Amino acid sequence: MSAWVLPDHIADVLPSEARHIEEIRRDLLDMARCYGYELVMPPLMEHLESLLSGTGEALDLQTFKLVDQLSGRMMGLRADSTPQVARIDAHLLNRQGVTRLCYCGPVLHTRPSSPHATREPLQFGAEIYGHMGLEADLEILTLSLDALKVAHVGALGVDMADARIVNSLLRDLELQADHILAIHAALAAKDASELRLLLRQAPAALAQALVELVHLYGDHTVLDEARQILPKSIEIDLALIQLKWLAGHVDGASVSFDLADLRGYAYYSGAMFSVYAPGASDAIARGGRYDEVGKVFGRKRPAVGFSLDIKALTAVAGARPLRAAIRAPWGEALDLRAAIAALRRQGETVVCVLPGHESENDEFHCDRELRCAAGQWIVKSI
Repeated sequence: MSAWVLPDHIADVLPSEARHIEEIRRDLLDMARCYGYELVMPPLMEHLESLLSGTGEALDLQTFKLVDQLSGRMMGLRADSTPQVARIDAHLLNRQGVTRLCYCGPVLHTRPSSPHATREPLQFGAEIYGHMGLEADLEILTLSLDALKVAHVGALGVDMADARIVNSLLRDLELQADHILAIHAALAAKDASELRLLLRQAPAALAQALVELVHLYGDHTVLDEARQILPKSIEIDLALIQLKWLAGHVDGASVSFDLADLRGYAYYSGAMFSVYAPGASDAIARGGRYDEVGKVFGRKRPAVGFSLDIKALTAVAGARPLRAAIRAPWGEALDLRAAIAALRRQGETVVCVLPGHESENDEFHCDRELRCAAGQWIVKSI
Protein backbone atom coordinates (compact mmCIF):
# COMPACT_ATOMS: atom_id res chain seq x y z
CA MET A 1 0.00 0.00 0.00
CA SER A 2 1.28 3.47 -0.87
CA ALA A 3 2.43 5.56 2.08
CA TRP A 4 0.26 8.49 1.00
CA VAL A 5 -3.05 6.55 1.02
CA LEU A 6 -5.23 7.86 3.85
CA PRO A 7 -7.26 5.68 6.26
CA ASP A 8 -10.82 4.75 5.31
CA HIS A 9 -13.33 7.59 5.74
CA ILE A 10 -10.52 10.13 6.21
CA ALA A 11 -9.87 12.57 3.37
CA ASP A 12 -7.98 15.69 2.44
CA VAL A 13 -10.12 18.75 1.76
CA LEU A 14 -9.12 20.41 -1.50
CA PRO A 15 -9.36 24.14 -2.30
CA SER A 16 -12.89 24.37 -3.71
CA GLU A 17 -14.49 22.40 -0.87
CA ALA A 18 -12.23 23.99 1.74
CA ARG A 19 -13.34 27.45 0.60
CA HIS A 20 -16.98 26.40 0.85
CA ILE A 21 -16.48 24.89 4.33
CA GLU A 22 -14.63 27.95 5.61
CA GLU A 23 -17.22 30.41 4.30
CA ILE A 24 -20.01 28.41 5.94
CA ARG A 25 -18.02 28.18 9.19
CA ARG A 26 -17.64 31.94 9.33
CA ASP A 27 -21.33 32.51 8.57
CA LEU A 28 -22.42 30.06 11.28
CA LEU A 29 -20.19 31.65 13.91
CA ASP A 30 -21.42 35.10 12.92
CA MET A 31 -25.03 33.91 13.22
CA ALA A 32 -24.36 32.50 16.69
CA ARG A 33 -22.73 35.77 17.71
CA CYS A 34 -25.83 37.64 16.51
CA TYR A 35 -27.80 35.61 19.07
CA GLY A 36 -25.32 36.47 21.85
CA TYR A 37 -23.34 33.20 21.94
CA GLU A 38 -19.70 33.34 23.07
CA LEU A 39 -17.09 31.22 21.30
CA VAL A 40 -15.15 28.57 23.25
CA MET A 41 -12.42 26.24 22.00
CA PRO A 42 -12.23 22.98 23.96
CA PRO A 43 -9.12 20.81 23.50
CA LEU A 44 -9.13 17.97 20.99
CA MET A 45 -7.84 15.56 23.67
CA GLU A 46 -8.78 15.07 27.33
CA HIS A 47 -8.51 12.52 30.11
CA LEU A 48 -10.89 9.75 29.17
CA GLU A 49 -12.98 9.80 32.34
CA SER A 50 -13.73 13.49 31.86
CA LEU A 51 -14.43 13.16 28.15
CA LEU A 52 -16.92 10.31 28.55
CA SER A 53 -18.57 11.31 31.82
CA GLY A 54 -22.32 10.73 31.58
CA THR A 55 -22.41 10.30 27.81
CA GLY A 56 -23.28 6.61 27.56
CA GLU A 57 -21.89 3.66 25.65
CA ALA A 58 -22.50 5.08 22.17
CA LEU A 59 -19.95 7.88 22.61
CA ASP A 60 -17.50 5.53 24.31
CA LEU A 61 -17.49 3.27 21.24
CA GLN A 62 -16.94 6.27 18.96
CA THR A 63 -13.92 7.57 20.91
CA PHE A 64 -10.30 6.94 19.94
CA LYS A 65 -8.24 6.16 23.04
CA LEU A 66 -4.51 6.48 23.75
CA VAL A 67 -2.06 6.65 26.65
CA ASP A 68 -0.66 10.01 27.75
CA GLN A 69 3.14 9.70 27.63
CA LEU A 70 3.47 12.36 30.35
CA SER A 71 1.11 10.97 32.99
CA GLY A 72 0.43 7.40 31.92
CA ARG A 73 -3.32 8.07 32.08
CA MET A 74 -5.81 7.10 29.40
CA MET A 75 -6.72 9.93 27.05
CA GLY A 76 -9.49 10.26 24.50
CA LEU A 77 -9.82 12.21 21.25
CA ARG A 78 -13.19 13.90 21.42
CA ALA A 79 -16.05 12.40 19.41
CA ASP A 80 -18.49 15.11 20.53
CA SER A 81 -17.90 18.56 22.02
CA THR A 82 -21.05 18.87 24.15
CA PRO A 83 -19.60 17.21 27.31
CA GLN A 84 -16.55 19.46 27.04
CA VAL A 85 -18.65 22.61 26.83
CA ALA A 86 -20.67 21.40 29.83
CA ARG A 87 -17.40 21.04 31.75
CA ILE A 88 -16.38 24.56 30.75
CA ASP A 89 -19.72 25.94 31.94
CA ALA A 90 -19.55 24.02 35.21
CA HIS A 91 -15.91 24.43 36.23
CA LEU A 92 -14.24 27.25 34.33
CA LEU A 93 -16.98 29.84 33.89
CA ASN A 94 -19.22 28.85 36.81
CA ARG A 95 -21.55 31.75 36.08
CA GLN A 96 -24.92 32.34 37.66
CA GLY A 97 -27.87 32.72 35.34
CA VAL A 98 -27.87 32.15 31.59
CA THR A 99 -24.70 31.32 29.65
CA ARG A 100 -24.67 31.04 25.86
CA LEU A 101 -21.70 29.24 24.29
CA CYS A 102 -20.82 28.13 20.75
CA TYR A 103 -17.93 26.15 19.30
CA CYS A 104 -16.53 24.89 16.03
CA GLY A 105 -13.80 22.30 15.63
CA PRO A 106 -12.95 18.80 14.41
CA VAL A 107 -14.10 15.66 16.21
CA LEU A 108 -12.94 12.12 15.52
CA HIS A 109 -15.06 8.96 15.24
CA THR A 110 -13.79 5.39 15.38
CA ARG A 111 -16.48 4.43 12.87
CA PRO A 112 -18.36 6.49 10.26
CA SER A 113 -21.98 7.27 11.11
CA SER A 114 -23.08 6.18 7.61
CA PRO A 115 -21.45 4.43 4.62
CA HIS A 116 -20.30 7.70 3.02
CA ALA A 117 -19.67 9.77 6.16
CA THR A 118 -16.28 11.08 7.27
CA ARG A 119 -14.69 9.98 10.53
CA GLU A 120 -13.42 13.53 11.02
CA PRO A 121 -16.48 15.80 11.10
CA LEU A 122 -16.09 19.53 11.59
CA GLN A 123 -18.59 20.02 14.38
CA PHE A 124 -20.35 23.33 14.93
CA GLY A 125 -22.72 23.76 17.83
CA ALA A 126 -24.40 26.17 20.21
CA GLU A 127 -25.60 25.61 23.77
CA ILE A 128 -27.50 27.62 26.34
CA TYR A 129 -27.22 26.90 30.07
CA GLY A 130 -29.22 28.06 33.04
CA HIS A 131 -32.82 28.34 31.78
CA MET A 132 -35.39 25.61 32.34
CA GLY A 133 -38.20 27.19 30.30
CA LEU A 134 -39.18 26.41 26.73
CA GLU A 135 -37.85 29.80 25.67
CA ALA A 136 -34.34 28.28 25.64
CA ASP A 137 -35.49 25.26 23.61
CA LEU A 138 -37.12 27.55 21.07
CA GLU A 139 -34.08 29.81 20.87
CA ILE A 140 -31.81 26.85 20.07
CA LEU A 141 -34.25 25.45 17.51
CA THR A 142 -34.62 28.87 15.87
CA LEU A 143 -30.85 29.42 15.85
CA SER A 144 -30.30 26.03 14.20
CA LEU A 145 -32.75 26.89 11.42
CA ASP A 146 -31.29 30.36 10.92
CA ALA A 147 -27.79 28.85 10.77
CA LEU A 148 -28.88 26.45 8.05
CA LYS A 149 -30.61 29.21 6.12
CA VAL A 150 -27.49 31.40 6.19
CA ALA A 151 -25.65 28.38 4.77
CA HIS A 152 -28.12 28.49 1.85
CA VAL A 153 -29.93 25.26 2.71
CA GLY A 154 -33.58 25.38 1.66
CA ALA A 155 -36.80 23.40 2.17
CA LEU A 156 -35.97 22.48 5.76
CA GLY A 157 -37.96 19.91 7.70
CA VAL A 158 -37.93 19.52 11.49
CA ASP A 159 -38.67 16.14 13.05
CA MET A 160 -39.43 16.32 16.78
CA ALA A 161 -39.44 13.82 19.64
CA ASP A 162 -39.02 13.82 23.42
CA ALA A 163 -36.76 11.54 25.47
CA ARG A 164 -39.13 11.75 28.45
CA ILE A 165 -41.79 9.69 26.68
CA VAL A 166 -39.73 6.53 26.30
CA ASN A 167 -37.88 7.12 29.57
CA SER A 168 -41.18 7.38 31.43
CA LEU A 169 -42.43 4.12 29.95
CA LEU A 170 -39.20 2.27 30.75
CA ARG A 171 -38.64 3.71 34.22
CA ASP A 172 -40.58 1.05 36.14
CA LEU A 173 -38.96 -1.85 34.28
CA GLU A 174 -35.92 -3.36 35.96
CA LEU A 175 -33.78 -3.87 32.88
CA GLN A 176 -30.06 -4.07 32.26
CA ALA A 177 -28.42 -1.24 30.32
CA ASP A 178 -27.79 -3.43 27.27
CA HIS A 179 -31.45 -4.49 27.25
CA ILE A 180 -32.56 -0.84 27.27
CA LEU A 181 -30.17 -0.05 24.41
CA ALA A 182 -31.67 -2.93 22.43
CA ILE A 183 -35.16 -1.51 23.02
CA HIS A 184 -33.99 1.92 21.88
CA ALA A 185 -32.52 0.36 18.72
CA ALA A 186 -35.75 -1.52 17.97
CA LEU A 187 -37.76 1.67 18.44
CA ALA A 188 -35.46 3.60 16.09
CA ALA A 189 -35.71 0.80 13.51
CA LYS A 190 -39.50 0.65 14.00
CA ASP A 191 -39.20 -3.11 14.53
CA ALA A 192 -42.40 -4.02 16.36
CA SER A 193 -41.62 -7.76 16.29
CA GLU A 194 -38.24 -7.26 17.95
CA LEU A 195 -39.84 -4.97 20.53
CA ARG A 196 -42.41 -7.59 21.48
CA LEU A 197 -39.62 -10.10 21.91
CA LEU A 198 -37.57 -7.75 24.07
CA LEU A 199 -40.61 -6.86 26.19
CA ARG A 200 -42.04 -10.34 26.65
CA GLN A 201 -41.42 -10.18 30.42
CA ALA A 202 -42.88 -6.66 30.79
CA PRO A 203 -46.47 -5.92 31.87
CA ALA A 204 -48.74 -6.32 28.85
CA ALA A 205 -50.11 -2.76 28.90
CA LEU A 206 -46.64 -1.22 29.12
CA ALA A 207 -45.26 -3.47 26.40
CA GLN A 208 -48.18 -2.58 24.12
CA ALA A 209 -47.63 1.16 24.72
CA LEU A 210 -43.98 0.86 23.67
CA VAL A 211 -44.96 -1.11 20.57
CA GLU A 212 -47.54 1.56 19.70
CA LEU A 213 -44.75 4.18 19.75
CA VAL A 214 -43.41 2.60 16.56
CA HIS A 215 -46.48 3.88 14.70
CA LEU A 216 -46.60 7.33 16.28
CA TYR A 217 -44.95 9.40 13.57
CA GLY A 218 -46.30 11.97 11.14
CA ASP A 219 -47.92 15.39 11.38
CA HIS A 220 -49.43 17.19 14.41
CA THR A 221 -52.24 14.63 14.70
CA VAL A 222 -49.65 12.25 16.15
CA LEU A 223 -49.69 14.21 19.39
CA ASP A 224 -53.45 13.81 19.79
CA GLU A 225 -53.18 10.13 18.93
CA ALA A 226 -50.44 9.69 21.54
CA ARG A 227 -52.68 11.15 24.25
CA GLN A 228 -55.26 8.49 23.46
CA ILE A 229 -52.86 5.55 23.22
CA LEU A 230 -50.13 6.13 25.79
CA PRO A 231 -50.64 5.59 29.55
CA LYS A 232 -51.74 8.60 31.56
CA SER A 233 -48.64 10.25 32.95
CA ILE A 234 -47.84 13.78 34.04
CA GLU A 235 -44.41 13.50 32.43
CA ILE A 236 -45.74 12.22 29.10
CA ASP A 237 -48.55 14.79 29.03
CA LEU A 238 -46.05 17.57 29.69
CA ALA A 239 -43.79 16.31 26.92
CA LEU A 240 -46.66 16.27 24.42
CA ILE A 241 -47.83 19.76 25.45
CA GLN A 242 -44.32 21.17 25.09
CA LEU A 243 -43.75 19.52 21.72
CA LYS A 244 -46.96 21.11 20.47
CA TRP A 245 -45.89 24.52 21.77
CA LEU A 246 -42.44 24.31 20.18
CA ALA A 247 -43.83 23.11 16.84
CA GLY A 248 -46.31 25.99 16.83
CA HIS A 249 -43.44 28.48 16.96
CA VAL A 250 -41.36 26.99 14.14
CA ASP A 251 -41.14 29.39 11.23
CA GLY A 252 -39.85 28.63 7.74
CA ALA A 253 -39.72 24.83 8.03
CA SER A 254 -42.15 21.93 7.90
CA VAL A 255 -42.69 20.04 11.17
CA SER A 256 -43.26 16.35 11.83
CA PHE A 257 -43.07 14.08 14.86
CA ASP A 258 -41.53 10.69 15.55
CA LEU A 259 -42.14 9.79 19.18
CA ALA A 260 -40.01 6.63 18.95
CA ASP A 261 -36.92 8.44 17.65
CA LEU A 262 -34.13 8.33 20.23
CA ARG A 263 -31.20 8.71 17.85
CA GLY A 264 -28.36 10.77 19.20
CA TYR A 265 -26.30 10.58 22.35
CA ALA A 266 -27.70 9.25 25.61
CA TYR A 267 -27.55 12.55 27.46
CA TYR A 268 -30.82 13.94 25.98
CA SER A 269 -33.45 14.41 28.69
CA GLY A 270 -36.30 16.35 27.06
CA ALA A 271 -37.52 17.68 23.73
CA MET A 272 -35.30 16.69 20.79
CA PHE A 273 -35.21 17.69 17.14
CA SER A 274 -33.59 16.64 13.89
CA VAL A 275 -33.42 18.89 10.83
CA TYR A 276 -33.56 17.44 7.33
CA ALA A 277 -32.96 18.95 3.89
CA PRO A 278 -33.40 17.75 0.29
CA GLY A 279 -30.44 15.72 -0.90
CA ALA A 280 -29.29 14.68 2.59
CA SER A 281 -29.46 10.99 3.47
CA ASP A 282 -29.67 11.77 7.20
CA ALA A 283 -30.35 14.70 9.51
CA ILE A 284 -28.05 17.67 8.89
CA ALA A 285 -28.49 19.00 12.44
CA ARG A 286 -29.62 17.51 15.74
CA GLY A 287 -30.35 19.07 19.08
CA GLY A 288 -32.47 19.13 22.17
CA ARG A 289 -32.50 19.43 25.94
CA TYR A 290 -29.93 17.64 28.12
CA ASP A 291 -30.34 18.88 31.68
CA GLU A 292 -28.28 16.00 33.12
CA VAL A 293 -25.11 16.65 31.12
CA GLY A 294 -23.43 18.82 33.77
CA LYS A 295 -24.32 16.59 36.73
CA VAL A 296 -21.14 14.52 36.54
CA PHE A 297 -19.11 17.73 36.72
CA GLY A 298 -20.80 18.67 39.99
CA ARG A 299 -23.11 21.31 38.57
CA LYS A 300 -26.41 20.06 37.24
CA ARG A 301 -28.38 22.84 35.58
CA PRO A 302 -30.67 23.28 32.58
CA ALA A 303 -29.00 22.92 29.20
CA VAL A 304 -30.17 22.77 25.59
CA GLY A 305 -28.22 22.90 22.34
CA PHE A 306 -27.64 21.60 18.84
CA SER A 307 -24.76 20.57 16.62
CA LEU A 308 -24.03 19.80 12.98
CA ASP A 309 -21.17 18.68 10.75
CA ILE A 310 -20.10 21.48 8.42
CA LYS A 311 -18.42 19.01 6.05
CA ALA A 312 -21.70 17.15 5.59
CA LEU A 313 -23.56 20.44 5.34
CA THR A 314 -21.56 21.52 2.28
CA ALA A 315 -23.07 18.62 0.31
CA VAL A 316 -26.56 20.16 0.53
CA ALA A 317 -25.70 23.84 0.96
CA GLY A 318 -26.16 26.13 -2.00
CA ALA A 319 -23.16 26.81 -4.22
CA ARG A 320 -21.32 30.07 -3.58
CA PRO A 321 -19.66 32.28 -6.17
CA LEU A 322 -15.93 32.64 -6.29
CA ARG A 323 -14.60 35.67 -4.48
CA ALA A 324 -13.90 38.62 -6.74
CA ALA A 325 -10.23 39.41 -7.02
CA ILE A 326 -7.76 41.70 -8.77
CA ARG A 327 -5.08 40.28 -11.04
CA ALA A 328 -1.76 42.06 -10.87
CA PRO A 329 1.58 41.60 -12.64
CA TRP A 330 4.55 40.43 -10.63
CA GLY A 331 7.36 42.94 -10.38
CA GLU A 332 9.98 44.46 -8.12
CA ALA A 333 9.11 48.09 -8.81
CA LEU A 334 8.41 49.89 -5.55
CA ASP A 335 5.38 51.74 -6.92
CA LEU A 336 3.80 48.44 -8.05
CA ARG A 337 4.45 46.77 -4.72
CA ALA A 338 3.02 49.81 -2.89
CA ALA A 339 -0.14 49.75 -5.05
CA ILE A 340 -0.67 46.04 -4.35
CA ALA A 341 -0.13 46.51 -0.61
CA ALA A 342 -2.61 49.41 -0.51
CA LEU A 343 -5.30 47.33 -2.22
CA ARG A 344 -4.79 44.46 0.22
CA ARG A 345 -5.08 46.85 3.18
CA GLN A 346 -8.46 47.86 1.78
CA GLY A 347 -9.57 44.22 1.96
CA GLU A 348 -9.12 43.38 -1.71
CA THR A 349 -7.75 40.03 -2.87
CA VAL A 350 -4.82 40.67 -5.20
CA VAL A 351 -3.39 37.70 -7.06
CA CYS A 352 0.04 38.32 -8.51
CA VAL A 353 0.61 36.48 -11.78
CA LEU A 354 4.01 34.83 -11.67
CA PRO A 355 6.05 34.88 -14.88
CA GLY A 356 4.98 32.14 -17.29
CA HIS A 357 1.68 31.39 -15.52
CA GLU A 358 -0.61 34.01 -17.04
CA SER A 359 -3.35 31.59 -18.15
CA GLU A 360 -3.77 29.51 -14.96
CA ASN A 361 -7.06 29.40 -13.02
CA ASP A 362 -7.61 29.09 -9.29
CA GLU A 363 -10.28 29.60 -6.59
CA PHE A 364 -10.61 33.34 -7.22
CA HIS A 365 -12.60 35.20 -9.84
CA CYS A 366 -10.31 37.90 -11.17
CA ASP A 367 -12.79 40.38 -12.59
CA ARG A 368 -10.36 43.33 -12.45
CA GLU A 369 -6.74 43.95 -13.32
CA LEU A 370 -4.07 46.26 -11.97
CA ARG A 371 -2.56 48.17 -14.89
CA CYS A 372 -0.07 50.97 -15.33
CA ALA A 373 -1.50 53.99 -17.16
CA ALA A 374 0.34 57.28 -17.54
CA GLY A 375 2.75 56.25 -14.81
CA GLN A 376 0.00 55.38 -12.32
CA TRP A 377 -1.19 51.94 -11.19
CA ILE A 378 -4.98 51.77 -11.54
CA VAL A 379 -7.60 49.04 -11.31
CA LYS A 380 -9.54 48.30 -14.50
CA SER A 381 -12.39 45.89 -15.13
CA ILE A 382 -11.48 42.91 -17.28
